[in-house]
Amino acid sequence: MAAIKVADFAFPRLEAPDLDQMEEFLSHFGLIKAARTPDALYMRGANDRHHLHVTHKGGTRFVGFAYHAADEDDLKRIAKLPGASGIETMDEPGGGKRVRLTEPNGYQIEVIAGQESVSPIKVERDFLNSGSEPQRRAGRVMRLSQSPTSIQRIGHGVLATPKVKETVAWFRNALGMIRSDDVYAGDKENIIGSFNRLDRGDDYVDHHVLFCAHNDKAGLNHVSFEAQDVDAIFQDHEYLKRLGKYEHMWGIGRHLLGSQVYDYWCDPWGRVHERWADTDRLNAANGGNLVSAEEGFRSQWGEDPPARFLGHASP
Repeated sequence: MAAIKVADFAFPRLEAPDLDQMEEFLSHFGLIKAARTPDALYMRGANDRHHLHVTHKGGTRFVGFAYHAADEDDLKRIAKLPGASGIETMDEPGGGKRVRLTEPNGYQIEVIAGQESVSPIKVERDFLNSGSEPQRRAGRVMRLSQSPTSIQRIGHGVLATPKVKETVAWFRNALGMIRSDDVYAGDKENIIGSFNRLDRGDDYVDHHVLFCAHNDKAGLNHVSFEAQDVDAIFQDHEYLKRLGKYEHMWGIGRHLLGSQVYDYWCDPWGRVHERWADTDRLNAANGGNLVSAEEGFRSQWGEDPPARFLGHASP
């Protein structure tokens, strides 16, 4: 029985030597500044969350992930876990309360409640006239907005770890995540990757909120954000490429597991950020699967993942 069932992914917490450079990258990426203090940067999307990304001035460290609790009662429950911090008041933009935990690789996991909401940003996008719905944009011509298009929300985080099974068990037992797909190599007991989603009962959620991938060293493989639509993935890929300032890691393609149309870019210190559109949505009744690595890590279209992406871990 899980301690609680977290309600949503909140944000990654990172460090960077230069907040101006980080703000510039994330703005080109499609995030919007929510707040900035002398030593921290908070970036939001178009939804009503106060922020989706936190960067502290410092080194190039990955600090950890934060998740929203359903309510403050969940904070009381999770504060009883071994090693939990107890309930703390958050002294930063957005406010709220939190409990801090440490997952098996040593990274900080925050469970938060009561963060301020902000007014959503309305984003106008044209409908597609498709084979099955040929009249959705009848009488209108498509004219896309200028890049960068805004990120809508945060999707998932990916941890590289030498101990996949232990890490996955921790997230399932502490935070109530459930299996979407476990990926094995050779023997079916040799789990080298695990896609896990939120458990919100009958409500449909993203295919995964957390992926754990085997690596000899622990670290952040990437953090992932939903763009407005597939056009936004392609047009902003061209926009970022024309800037000539940032390393492109992988894409564009469509995943098999999760089905997202993806595009991966590196921030100035090599931390990988993904933009995606369209994802499988599952609920608790959909259960989970065990799939081979040959199936699990391929794309439905697009290039195979490069070795430097599969082996990436930002400590």
